[in-house]
Amino acid sequence: MNRNPFVNYKRQSITTLTPVEIVIRLYDETEKQLILSTTFIGDKDFLNANKSLTKAYDCVKALQSVLDMKIPMSADLDKLYDYFGREILKANMKKDIELIKPLSPMLSELKSAFIQISHMPKEQLRA
Repeated sequence: MNRNPFVNYKRQSITTLTPVEIVIRLYDETEKQLILSTTFIGDKDFLNANKSLTKAYDCVKALQSVLDMKIPMSADLDKLYDYFGREILKANMKKDIELIKPLSPMLSELKSAFIQISHMPKEQLRA
């Protein structure tokens, strides 16, 4: 058992999140890593840029892995996540900020949609 109270708190907070809250956190982390990567690329710190872009890619793949393909919208999200993943990989290979810039507004819009979903009553979500 970990005796670090912060680690325990983080672990507890993650295990009590709803699935929608986890998706929102993944969007937050993806956006954060993309912002960090642009800073690192600008500073020519390619090692840390690689780390940030890899984390962003992993977040996108995590989002993709939890899609429920029984829901019609999931097919569209799957295609978007594929696009995000490809662009992040290209940006990482080329260390090109211009490939990263268009991703943030799209991610932000998707995150906003999931935030709205998180405020909907459960009965409305089931329908």
